Amino acid sequence: MKRFQVNPSNADSYNSKKEEEEREKKRSTTMALTELFTGEIASDLWKMLITISRKALRCKSSAEQLITYVREILPTIEEVKYSGVELPAPRQSQLDRLSEILRSGVELSHQALSSSRWNVYRNFQLAKKMEKLEKHVTRFLQIPMQAHILADVHHVRFEMAERFDRVEASNRRMERFLGEMKIGVNGGGWVEEAVKSMQEDETWVEGCNGNNGFGVGLDFGKNKVMEMLFSSSDADWIVGICGIGGSGKTTLARELLRDDQVRCYFKDRILFLAVSQSPNVEQLRARIWAHIMGSQGLNGDYVVPQRMPQFECKGEAQVLVVLDDVWSLSVLEQLVWKIPGCKFLVVSRFRFPTFFSATYHVELLGEEDALSLFCHHAFGQKSIPLGANVSLVKQVVAECGKLPLALKVIGASLRDQNEMFWLSVKSNLSQGHSIGESYEINLIDRMAISTEYLPEKIKECFLDLCAFPEDRKIPLEILINMWVEIHDIREAEGYAIVVELSNKNLLTLVKEARSGGMYSSSFEISVTQHDTLRDLALILSKRGRIHEHRRLVMAQREENGLLPKEWSRYQNRPFEAQIVSINTGEMTEMDWYELDFPKAEVLIINFTSSDYFLPPFISKMPNLRALIIINYSTSYARLHNVSVLRNLTNLRSLWLEKVSTPQLSGTVLQNLGKLFIVLCQINNNLDGKQFPNLSELTLDHCADLTYLPSSICGIKSLRNMSLTDCHNLSQLPVEFGKLKSLEILRLYACPYLETLPPTMCDMKKLKYIDISQCTNLTCFPKEIGRLVSLEKIDMRECPMIRYLPESAVSLQSLQLVICDEELYGTWRDVVEMAKSNVQIQVPEPHFDLYWLQE
Repeated sequence: MKRFQVNPSNADSYNSKKEEEEREKKRSTTMALTELFTGEIASDLWKMLITISRKALRCKSSAEQLITYVREILPTIEEVKYSGVELPAPRQSQLDRLSEILRSGVELSHQALSSSRWNVYRNFQLAKKMEKLEKHVTRFLQIPMQAHILADVHHVRFEMAERFDRVEASNRRMERFLGEMKIGVNGGGWVEEAVKSMQEDETWVEGCNGNNGFGVGLDFGKNKVMEMLFSSSDADWIVGICGIGGSGKTTLARELLRDDQVRCYFKDRILFLAVSQSPNVEQLRARIWAHIMGSQGLNGDYVVPQRMPQFECKGEAQVLVVLDDVWSLSVLEQLVWKIPGCKFLVVSRFRFPTFFSATYHVELLGEEDALSLFCHHAFGQKSIPLGANVSLVKQVVAECGKLPLALKVIGASLRDQNEMFWLSVKSNLSQGHSIGESYEINLIDRMAISTEYLPEKIKECFLDLCAFPEDRKIPLEILINMWVEIHDIREAEGYAIVVELSNKNLLTLVKEARSGGMYSSSFEISVTQHDTLRDLALILSKRGRIHEHRRLVMAQREENGLLPKEWSRYQNRPFEAQIVSINTGEMTEMDWYELDFPKAEVLIINFTSSDYFLPPFISKMPNLRALIIINYSTSYARLHNVSVLRNLTNLRSLWLEKVSTPQLSGTVLQNLGKLFIVLCQINNNLDGKQFPNLSELTLDHCADLTYLPSSICGIKSLRNMSLTDCHNLSQLPVEFGKLKSLEILRLYACPYLETLPPTMCDMKKLKYIDISQCTNLTCFPKEIGRLVSLEKIDMRECPMIRYLPESAVSLQSLQLVICDEELYGTWRDVVEMAKSNVQIQVPEPHFDLYWLQE
């Protein structure tokens, strides 16, 4: 082996050279570091280190913010994914990916929160991952999400266009239903259906009597009261029905009146009167006396004697007078007399043991009857249907306290609702007290629960009903006009609300028997309300301080017939009321307080007097839209201070009843759209120039109207005219055809009218003519065929019309004719010649004058 030897001198030289290189390297490194920290590079690196440190320090706070952010957005993404709306596959995939990213973000944030703050590197790495996550989410929101939004907007626009088309079609159907209801074709629309439904309910109750369903208790009560009425004992001349509010006292009384045995025994000489808490005793006495005497036509100035002579009733027939809702013994004593052959049936919440010879106390329903009644209104059948929660249904029935009114209202409110809704109602019911000694308060509490689930607008309309006097029929037209003005709704929606409240048993629709058949108009339909439901509306409307009430209502007339003293305390403070309802006796100028109603839109004045000074504060009601003035006395009332009407520039609806129509000389109600004059003396004071923009005019039971002023024909906007029961109307103006916008014309029960003006054939928009009971009308105008829009003719009980004009075959829009049997063949020939599908209806004769009793 070859060996190498190193010279010692060379070794020293090599070592010294090596050391010099090391020293040079250190000097270079030192210079590089110096340059690094003193130059631009050092500055950039320093910034980077600071950024890294900050990121590490902010890591925890960023993690907390990220968790909050993900918790907010992730449920929304999940909701979109599982909404039940089918998504395209690419979009579903993208949403799945976004959900995974967000979940990983939550896990990443938890890692950052658990990391030590001194572990800068780990925190820096986590911060970088969170930045990357943020970029992913931001990129998705900025690009794919925007595309999703654009796609959704496109779909929404397309779907909304379709929906708007459907809404427009729905509006057209609503307008058609409204028109059908007004003229009575196709069954008369929603309100007619609701009336029929109530009639079917009554038929159902009658059909259940004696059949182990609801009605067993009613049938037992009928038999007991009939025994009392048929008793020959002189002591049984007055009998009573008593019971708590909502127990079915009035229902029992009305069932008695429908019973064939009762009607036969009293030979239909039965009078039913509602007395109420604020009765007009003089008027009630007059009507009772007229019924006993066998005369319905007593003069308004006739004074009924205070002490009745003892005599037999006219003829041998028995007479029955039913007095419903009696509250006071002192009032009752003024309304009954012991007369042979005359029986009184008194319905009251109170017993009058010193006055009644016999009384039937209405008991609460039995368990089976209560369940049947509830099921009828909740399910439309007598028993609990299959699939329903039997235990829950029975618990709700128990909470209703076996009271018919509570069972009907709460049952109807639960119809077609899901189980969660039922549980909510049951929970609210169970929080109240059981119906016991304080039954009235607790019953009202239960009724209040049914209103809590109503839509806000429908609830407000229900509360508006308390503005009308108790036990009075409210003409449907008054109600609808009021709602249209104060709730800014269309007429069709108003009628829909009436039907909804009727379906919920929160009001009752009553059709006048005189309207005959199913072809009545809305004017012949009225609304009534159970006094307990009215009390509920009053209580709910009186919350808060009196001057802040939205409805300022006199629940009943004060004993002195004046305004409540409480109102006088606010003479220097404006009231917030939108609806003001007054119920007084005779009022003079000095009887009124100086009140201020700057926000009032509806004023209802109910009074009983032959002279009445209109309230001065009317002139300070700039927003008044609807004014209703009703006199309940037996004679026409003279109105004073009518000059206050001149300031009502926004008045759109005016209803006058049982007053002597005042002269409005110099007054022009420019914005008045609807005018109703009912049971009034016209006094030749009707001038169309005072109502230039009228759309609807009604003159009903105006006995002194002999002709229609020609100035009415100058109202170009008039669409609806009703001249009904004006028995002395004998002439329509020659210019009648100028009413080019007229669509509805009612001339019902005008027996002195002999001809119709030929010019009426110029009414191209006329859809409906009612000439029923115009017994002296001899013919239609010859050119009736020019009425190209005419859809319905009602001409029952027109015996003098024996032929039809030849032009009748040209009535191409005609759908329905109602006539007597004598003209049926003539109309059938016209229809065959025209080859049209006109329905010809021959109504059954109806001579019942029971409507006069209300």
